[in-house]
Amino acid sequence: MTESLAYRFKNKYVGDRKFYSRLLAISVPIMLQSAISNFVSLLDNIMVGRVGTEQMTGVAIANQLFFVYFLAIFGGLAGAGIFTAQYYGRGDDEGVRNTFRYKVWMGFILVIIAVLIFSLFKRDLLMLFLNADNSVGNVEATLGYGIEYLNICLLGLPAFAVTQVYAGTMRDCGKTTVPMVAGIVAVLTNLVLDVVLIFGVGPFPALGVAGAAIATVVARYVEASVVVGYSHTHIESLHYMHGLYNTLFIPGSMVKEITIKGMPLLLNEVLWSLGTTVLVQCYSIRGLEVVAGQNISNTISNVINITFFSMGDAVAIIVGQLLGAGKMKEAKDADNKIIAFAVFLGMISSMILMALAQVFPGVYNTTDYVKKLAREFLMVQAIFTPQIALLHTTYFTLRSGGKTIITFIFDSMFVWLVSVPIAFTLSRYTSLYAVLIFAIVNMAEITKAVFGLVLVIRNKWMNNLTTV
Repeated sequence: MTESLAYRFKNKYVGDRKFYSRLLAISVPIMLQSAISNFVSLLDNIMVGRVGTEQMTGVAIANQLFFVYFLAIFGGLAGAGIFTAQYYGRGDDEGVRNTFRYKVWMGFILVIIAVLIFSLFKRDLLMLFLNADNSVGNVEATLGYGIEYLNICLLGLPAFAVTQVYAGTMRDCGKTTVPMVAGIVAVLTNLVLDVVLIFGVGPFPALGVAGAAIATVVARYVEASVVVGYSHTHIESLHYMHGLYNTLFIPGSMVKEITIKGMPLLLNEVLWSLGTTVLVQCYSIRGLEVVAGQNISNTISNVINITFFSMGDAVAIIVGQLLGAGKMKEAKDADNKIIAFAVFLGMISSMILMALAQVFPGVYNTTDYVKKLAREFLMVQAIFTPQIALLHTTYFTLRSGGKTIITFIFDSMFVWLVSVPIAFTLSRYTSLYAVLIFAIVNMAEITKAVFGLVLVIRNKWMNNLTTV
C-alpha cells in the first residue's frame, strides 16, 4: 500500500529528466534575468539606503506607485499573451502577429494614462503613505525625494512598455534567452550608473536619489533597444516578425475575443496592485519606519523568490502551448508537476529567508528600530513563502486556459474583499503591531490557496482558445 501511494504520488507530481530539462530550459533564463534584475534592485536599494532613511523611503513609495503601472502593463498584455502561446503552439504565425499588434495598442494606451495620472496627482499619491503623527523621520524631506525620483522615472515608462511587448511575445513563444540577455545588459548598465551617479565618481557629481532615477531610465531604454534590435534583425527565426508592421489593423473578431478574455486580466492586475498598495498604506499608518522596514524585507524577498516565481511563466508557456495543440492530458500532467516543483522551491526559499532575516537588515544605514521591523517582516514572509508559491502557480494555471473571470475573482477580488478590509480595520481601529497585522493578512490567504487548488483539481481551466 505504501509503495503504491508513493508510486502514484511520484507519477503525478514528479517528472522525469526530460520534463525537468524542458522546464529548466524555459525557466532558467527567466530566473537568471529576474535574479540579476532583483539583485541590482537590491544593490540600488542598499546604495540609496546608505544615503539615508528618508531617501530610501521616498524612493520605495514612488516605486510602490510604479508597481501599479508595471502590473497594469503585464495585465494589459497578458490576455493577448494567452492567445500568443496557443497560436504559437498550433503554428499560426498570423495569429501571433495579430496578438502582437494588440499588445502595441494596449501598451500605448496604458503609457498615456499612467503618465497623465502620475504627472497630475503625484504629490497626493505620495502623501497617502506619509503619516507625520507616527513617524520619527522627516515627512517633507521624504516627500521631496519621492517626487524627485518619480519625475525622472516617468521618462522610462514608454521603454518599459515596448520591452514587455517584444520580450513578452518571445517568452510566449518559448524563446526566453534574448529577454534574459537584454535584462542582464540593462541591469549591469543600471548598476554601473548607480555607483557613478548616486555617490559621484570622477567628474560626475553625487546626485543621490536623482542619480538612481537617471540610472533606471537609461537602463530601461538599453533593455528596449536590445529586444527590439534583435527582433528586427532575426526575422528568420522569429517568423511572426515578417510583415508585422505592414498594418496595425487587427480583425474585429480577434479584438473582441482578446478583449473579452484579457480585460479581466488587466482589471485584475490593476486592482490587485492597487490592493497591495493600499495594504502598504495601511501598514504605513504605524509610521515611516514601517514603510522602510517592509521595503528592506521586500527587496531581499524578491531576490530569493525568483525561483518559484519563474514557474508561473513556465506554466503560461508550457501548459499554454499544450492546450493550444489540443494535448489536454499532457497539459494537466505538466501543470501538476510544475505546481509541485514550485512549492518545493518555495520551501527552500523559506529556509533561506529565515536565515537572512537575522543578518541582512544590518547592511542598511538606518535606525535599529527599522532594522528590527525588517527582520520581523522577513520572518513572517519566510513562513508564508510556500503558500505564495502555490498561489502563484495556481493563478497562472487558471489563466493559461483563459479562465480570466475566475482569476479575477481568485486574485484581486480576494485582496479587496478580504485582505484590504482586514488590514484597514486592524491598522485604524486597533493598536496591533504592524508586523502582526501583516501576518494576519497572510494567514487569511490560506482560504484562497484551498479555493485555488479545488479549481485546478476540477480541470475546468483546460480550454483550447484557438479552435475555429
